[in-house]
Amino acid sequence: MSSLTPSFQWLDTPDALDAACEQVADASVIALDTEFFRENTFFPVPALIQFTAGEEAYLIDPVAISCTNKFRSLLQNSAIKLLHACSEDLEVFQHWAGVLPTPLMDTQVVQGFLGDNPGMGYQKLVEFWVGETLPKEETRSNWLVRPLTSAQCHYAALDVIYLLKVWTLQEEKLAILGRREWVDAECASLIEQAGRSVDNDQQWYTRQRQLWRLTPRQMEAYRLMTTWREGETRRRDLPRNWLVSDKLLFAIAEKMPSNRFELAEVDGVKPMLIKKEGDSLLAMVKQAQHCDEVKLPTRWPDPMHPAFKSRFKAIKKVITAKASDLGVAPEMLMRRRDIETLVMQDLAGEPLALPSGWRGDFLNAALSEALMERMS
Repeated sequence: MSSLTPSFQWLDTPDALDAACEQVADASVIALDTEFFRENTFFPVPALIQFTAGEEAYLIDPVAISCTNKFRSLLQNSAIKLLHACSEDLEVFQHWAGVLPTPLMDTQVVQGFLGDNPGMGYQKLVEFWVGETLPKEETRSNWLVRPLTSAQCHYAALDVIYLLKVWTLQEEKLAILGRREWVDAECASLIEQAGRSVDNDQQWYTRQRQLWRLTPRQMEAYRLMTTWREGETRRRDLPRNWLVSDKLLFAIAEKMPSNRFELAEVDGVKPMLIKKEGDSLLAMVKQAQHCDEVKLPTRWPDPMHPAFKSRFKAIKKVITAKASDLGVAPEMLMRRRDIETLVMQDLAGEPLALPSGWRGDFLNAALSEALMERMS
């Protein structure tokens, strides 16, 4: 168990929050964390927001108060904002504060560049670096109930206090390995991606692992429907599957129904969906049916086809070897989806979207050579 009994302040008035912001205004690093609820909404419902710049943690009650301008400014001042596995936390800050914490440093990303386990959870990370075991009992507790228990407050405070301790040690090793610039670039890209959520709606369809089964026209229908679904769930603040799931949209795209009777025959489509959203879904299928052929998406290749498999294997071999040389996990160099994109571009004879920056320096010559060998 942790040997530390944390000191913390509970902040449930704007004045208390602003006073706490002044206490850490000159800090060079501010550790942040959030607790939230997300079962019946699209956006996370913030239940607690924690921050610290040292041994005292501040616990903001977002149920009681709105974000203040001083905290908003704190999130965007020059201090490093330290988080762990930040993607959902960023959504909380974007939704509650209206801004993203920058400049960002994510300790999970850092760990990915320091070893071969880029998905290390926070408790294991603390154990690895500090040798302390954090309590786990409160991980799944109800953070929206008031008042919070002392165990919940201690858990929440320890989360940010130990984050600073982990980062101090990680930072030393990063400097020894000369990889700080890599991490800075990676964390900056996380902020950039988080700030483009509406743009990302247009690309949601590419997450579908079975996309190769669709014709370009079916793909366009699926793209239109997923883009619409993302916008609607955000507008209505509903979980995606409460409106319509990816699986169901994919099935509709496969069948390309032209009327409500054909839509009703798609496996999984219920009368209530037809009643509420049928006209919208059919309009998008019709739009795809009449789309100019040159504007349709490029057909995705079958991942089981020998030409695809051989190229994928060649690239994967390069990535694995380079990752081994660096002592990092292969996915820190190139994710599966990026490998697949390269293979598709190569098969289509398109210019290759090779990695840029330090990744390009390490990989591009070997990647180009590997793909050239596939062609010869």
